[in-house]
Amino acid sequence: MTDTTVRIDGNTLRLPGGVAVRFVRTLRLPETGTHPLPPGLGEFPVRRVADYPDTVPEQWRARGGVMLPVYLREAMWLSFAGTTEPAALQVGVGKVCAVSGRPWSDRLHRDWRHPQNYVVLPRQPWLDGINSGKGTVRQFVAVPLGLGATVEGQVTGEEVWGGVQLQSFPLNDVELARWREEERRRSAWRTRSAAGGYGAAMPMAAPPAPGAAPAPGGAPGAVPAAAPARRRSAAAMGLGVGGSMRQEVYRDERPLGDWAGKPAGRVFVHLVTPPEWRRITGEAPPPSPVDRAAYTRAGLPWFDYYDEDAEDLVPSDTLSAVRPVGDWLGDDHEPWQEPASGQVTPLKDAPGKPVEDGDW
Repeated sequence: MTDTTVRIDGNTLRLPGGVAVRFVRTLRLPETGTHPLPPGLGEFPVRRVADYPDTVPEQWRARGGVMLPVYLREAMWLSFAGTTEPAALQVGVGKVCAVSGRPWSDRLHRDWRHPQNYVVLPRQPWLDGINSGKGTVRQFVAVPLGLGATVEGQVTGEEVWGGVQLQSFPLNDVELARWREEERRRSAWRTRSAAGGYGAAMPMAAPPAPGAAPAPGGAPGAVPAAAPARRRSAAAMGLGVGGSMRQEVYRDERPLGDWAGKPAGRVFVHLVTPPEWRRITGEAPPPSPVDRAAYTRAGLPWFDYYDEDAEDLVPSDTLSAVRPVGDWLGDDHEPWQEPASGQVTPLKDAPGKPVEDGDW
């Protein structure tokens, strides 16, 4: 029987098929202009909903999954470093696909009627926002439900779900066996080369996430299943968008039939305000986000990532029309200082208890 368990390893979510996802704190970009990739400023702590049955909202118990604390208007990105095998990963924001702008689906799509609704791992090293422009994304930024500022609210006209949804698809059995055999041969060749055969070979791995900190230790914990959800809680938050940055969402080069027909695992990620985090978990929330102008003045790095062998997806018309959260919350008064050219670093070509899943 296929294991569909999602687990927490430190602050890393591990989905079946070797998929690893971390939620990374970062600098919020100005809502005008296009910018380099902001740095990673540490991981968001992630906890299982099932571990706090007496303090989480009833609707969260029904949906299962995990939760993390986020400040109003705080930005985040998703890191996929540590993914070990090819996988297709769907990313939803309030059950709207962050890649295609279409409603959430339990199937992969990529044809003339339906745009690609997933990212390909480990080719896609991270995702900082929604696929809203040619070679650009608009940054994920946290906002409360009820204002209409979330991607969910703007695309569907209502705010019911909030949070982030993840769903992983491995290669089908035939293609996975073929990939593993090719990896076995490459590994044998690298071992022989390292021993002095034909010269050293570099191991194949996903590029490091910019500014990423190592995940803290901790027993992997699996995520458990429950009854149907009814209403959202007042504590719920969702993702809207902020500024634009240079980042490609890569087109899948495999035939769609190479992937499994059903997801191997899924998880609902609830976003909670810092005061609610303290009330629910008894833990102090992370400190407030870093001042971006101070970061830049200190000469710390921003990033630029380009993969000359990959093809960027056509942006979603639906997601291109999503407006930044400042249209609801007012102007962004946090000071902005453009990084100097020397501060932009080119990258690349430049086990435990299960996490509960529920009904969502």
